[in-house]
Amino acid sequence: MDDQKKSCCIPAVDRGPSTAGETSTAASAQAASSDGMIALPGGRFLMGTDYPHGFQADGEGPIRPVVVSPFSIDITPVTNTQFAEFIRATGYITEAEKFDWSFVFWAHIPEDRFEQLVADNVAQAPWWCKVFGAKWNAPEGPGTNIDTRPDHPVVHVSFNDAAAYAAWAGKQLPTEAEWEYAARGGLEQKIYPWGDELEPGGKHLCNVWQGEFPTEDSGADGYKGACPVRAFPPNGYGLYSITGNVWEWTADWFHTVHPKHETTNPRGPKNGTNKVMKGGSFLCHASYCNRYRVAARTQNTPDSSTSNIGFRCVRRS
Repeated sequence: MDDQKKSCCIPAVDRGPSTAGETSTAASAQAASSDGMIALPGGRFLMGTDYPHGFQADGEGPIRPVVVSPFSIDITPVTNTQFAEFIRATGYITEAEKFDWSFVFWAHIPEDRFEQLVADNVAQAPWWCKVFGAKWNAPEGPGTNIDTRPDHPVVHVSFNDAAAYAAWAGKQLPTEAEWEYAARGGLEQKIYPWGDELEPGGKHLCNVWQGEFPTEDSGADGYKGACPVRAFPPNGYGLYSITGNVWEWTADWFHTVHPKHETTNPRGPKNGTNKVMKGGSFLCHASYCNRYRVAARTQNTPDSSTSNIGFRCVRRS
């Protein structure tokens, strides 16, 4: 896998020691709420893939039997409205705010302020720009806002930010196994949550890139960027936006060696440098980042944030 394919969707830069805000236990006002969650029975499923057009270096295979215990999961990724409630209740300061910059896809930066806002870009993926002042409630930098995007997934949240939100809500981030079990929606070894065709009958079922990446996004699916979390039909378990739209953090440290024998509630290594992310995003395209498949996976440092990374939470029985 070359650097271009690795970098197209999620740039990662070590931004140095984090001073992100902490969330106190006393602030966990939503600890007992299961609103907006679906209870899943758990059970045995086949995780991973031997898909010939995948990325072997990502550790997508081998296909292996995994058992997960019952758990509940958010129906949608955490939205701007939900994250705003967390900020109001806790005064939490995200890592993008502490570092005073985050990555924004070049085409989404206001053209009249491009030169003013962009400080640098990623050499291997110049479509990713370092924008000072980009944060969860100013997604494209100063002068932008989320006023018309209350039901969009929150972005510019690092793994550490997502974990802080989850703790406040009395929840956790899903393990990779929990996420994949939920994303499959009860189907066995299908490429997507709905089957093996990306656009069955020509119908768009998720928010990914159409056109020539990274210069032309036709928006044939109705969107050129993130979209409302319920814009497309849910999977078999009733989960929305599980494929495309924004990447989702999981609790697991990234690793590429998996046992072939059956495991129960696997959680990955005890430590590492990067966290696993699942689901793909609105920037994924078959020619560069065919990672909107259920078994696909990628990685990023826990303090990284971009305009296409979000998360959803679980609560374990």
